[in-house]
Parts: sequence; structure tokens; C-alpha cells
Amino acid sequence: MIDTEKIEYHIREILKALGDDPEREGLKETPKRVAKMYEEVFEGMNYTNAQIAEMFNKTFEEDDYFTSSSDLVLVKDIEVFSYCEHHITLMYDMKVSVAYIPKGKVVGLSKIARIADMAAKRLQLQEKLGSDIAEIMTMITGSEDVAVMIEGCHSCMTARGIKKTAAKTYTNTLRGRFETDSSLQLRLMGR
Repeated sequence: MIDTEKIEYHIREILKALGDDPEREGLKETPKRVAKMYEEVFEGMNYTNAQIAEMFNKTFEEDDYFTSSSDLVLVKDIEVFSYCEHHITLMYDMKVSVAYIPKGKVVGLSKIARIADMAAKRLQLQEKLGSDIAEIMTMITGSEDVAVMIEGCHSCMTARGIKKTAAKTYTNTLRGRFETDSSLQLRLMGR
């Protein structure tokens, strides 16, 4: 679990290291506020992928609806944010799209958004986020045919270092038939 007392202590020490006074009026409550925020935005760090899969494992047997092995479920543009593990900077304006080919059951659509949101609440890389979501989706649906596409902006690119404010990062995690079937890849891209 997240240790908010340690976070408070270390934020206070960081404020001192920055040359500020953590006891001045504007900063007195900052360590407590940061600890509370970290507890919220890093909630996903409390759970493994398997635990997240168990948490959101609400599926429906839907053999009647899917008549072909190429039927596809795609949820696009799930908005999330996360934090880069290299600089602990915000990854923002992130849009996650998740697709899978059902294998006898489907997962509730809101659960897909909840999975993306919970997996994003960790220190990580965008590439790892896509991989985690794909793994969780496979655990829940039993389908190996999963794709996760993510686009996002990274503060470590836009607000510091090279400062390229228009830069976006795109990642694709393709599993199963999405990895090898070019017609499925084209369907994902809307062509």
C-alpha cells in the first residue's frame, strides 16, 4: 500500500532542498495534499494485472451475437493520464483504444475503460501501459486477439528537456491475430 506518511515527509524535504520553507503559509499543507494526490493517482500500483483483471471481470456469454471469428469489439478514445517512471512527469491528453475478438464471451464496455484507467494509475512507460491493458484483457476475455493503441503527450518531452510542445507519442500493442493479420490492422485504423 502507498505510505502517505513517508510521502509527506519526503515532500517536505524536497521543498527544503528547493530552498523554500515548508512551514510558510502557502506550503504548510502541501506535503499532506501531495500525499493524498499520490494515493489517488498511483492507486493502480496497489494491484497486479491479475488483481485488476479479477476486479473488473464482468463478462457475458454471447455466442448468439458473434457469428464469425472475425467479429471485433473496439472501444476508442478512452481518456486517461499517467506518470512517466523516468522523470515522474505527467503523461497527458492520452487516448487509449482497446480492441479484441470475442472468444465466446464479451466484457462489459465500461469495464474496458475502468481497466485502462486503473492500469494508467502507475509509474510507467506508455509502451508498458499498452502491454498491461492487453494482458488484463486477455485474462478477462480468454481471447489472445487483443490490440491496444495509445496516443499521448509527455511532460518530459513538452515541459522540460527538448520542450517540443506539439510532440505526441503513439504506441500499438498487437497480440494474436492483430499482430499478423493485415486486414485486422486496417480495420483498427478505420480503413
